[in-house]
Amino acid sequence: MLGTSKDNGGRHPLYKGVRQRKNSNKWVSEIREPRKPNRIWLGTFSTPEMAAIAYDVAALALKGSQAELNFPNSVSSLPAPTSMSPGDIQAAAASAAAAFGAARDAIVMANNNSETSGVACMNGSYDDTNMNGFMDEDLVFDMPNVLMNMAEGMLLSPPHPPAFDAAYDADGFTGADDYLWNFP
Repeated sequence: MLGTSKDNGGRHPLYKGVRQRKNSNKWVSEIREPRKPNRIWLGTFSTPEMAAIAYDVAALALKGSQAELNFPNSVSSLPAPTSMSPGDIQAAAASAAAAFGAARDAIVMANNNSETSGVACMNGSYDDTNMNGFMDEDLVFDMPNVLMNMAEGMLLSPPHPPAFDAAYDADGFTGADDYLWNFP
């Protein structure tokens, strides 16, 4: 395998918290709890990227903003565990890795379908077998978390009115959203 050797114990050269299983094409991820000797086993995954995503979820939960992440730009899209218990951290990590795997599979399937359907259309024939693929949008778009985030947004209080400003009120215009927040 490129970048791994017996000298580094199978650790991935790019991703923190990820190593390859001995005599296997599987990747595992685990993280040590801060100031404790315990490790939290995050799981076995088919790709190093899935294992790295699982590590990122656990690192954010355990270390917060000081965590060294494999994918720092994807922090906002990662699920947060419901508590700091190892079981909840494992569940959140597995959820993130599964969503990444489903999204990757959907992209690969879409690319394969577009390539084969393009060939079929150029040949002048239409092949319906390319359109029968199933894609689970709930996993790809992380729908349960989207709905929870929307519900949290609905619980926000309306914005506070601006402070009194004589120049602002001189023309009688108080803003475009007068009726939005003052609905009877």
